[in-house]
Amino acid sequence: MNIFRLAGDMTHLASVLVLLLKIHTIKSCAGISLKTQELYALVFATRYLDIFTDYISLYNTVMKLIFLGSSFSIVWYIRHHKIVRRSYDKDQDTFRHFFLVLPCLLLALVMNEKFTFLEVLWAFSLYLEAVAILPQLVLLQRTRNIDNLTGQYVFLLGAYRALYILNWIYRYFTEPHYVHWITWISGLVQTLLYADFFYYYFHSWKNNEKLHLPA
Repeated sequence: MNIFRLAGDMTHLASVLVLLLKIHTIKSCAGISLKTQELYALVFATRYLDIFTDYISLYNTVMKLIFLGSSFSIVWYIRHHKIVRRSYDKDQDTFRHFFLVLPCLLLALVMNEKFTFLEVLWAFSLYLEAVAILPQLVLLQRTRNIDNLTGQYVFLLGAYRALYILNWIYRYFTEPHYVHWITWISGLVQTLLYADFFYYYFHSWKNNEKLHLPA
């Protein structure tokens, strides 16, 4: 554990709390992509299967349970909550997200650190997480009406991964033989997908304007 890893974890946790705050207090999921939330639920379900086989620390276990529970609860709220689901923009959230799953699975079968069930699923979760934000970004471009909480949610998600890159750089220089190309490359791809959003987010913040993305 180092300051960059901790900051990344707390930023990731903050993004989830912001989204849950929007859903619970405003009773709205407007601007939120169900497709992205379903992909994240799949990411955590496949990545954290080791919770049943390996104990690392109380902190690690609690964080895994939080992300697992929150991801599936968000999907449930958008799909089934009698009030929240009314605000879901199904007509705009049309990204065919399941077409992302198969290529990521095939890539995981070919490129993994060890060809075992858990390691293949771990690699799959990394590849899928790298592109899981795409439906959300496409939805924001289509609607062009981004409220503050939605903007903060997406920003925190991108910031979490950027902080993890700093964590990897720090560990590379401080830990012997620390090399994880799959994690690094997928994390870099994920962060680059946020580049356009970051630009418009900081531009709107600097000029005190409402955030919107070009179509």
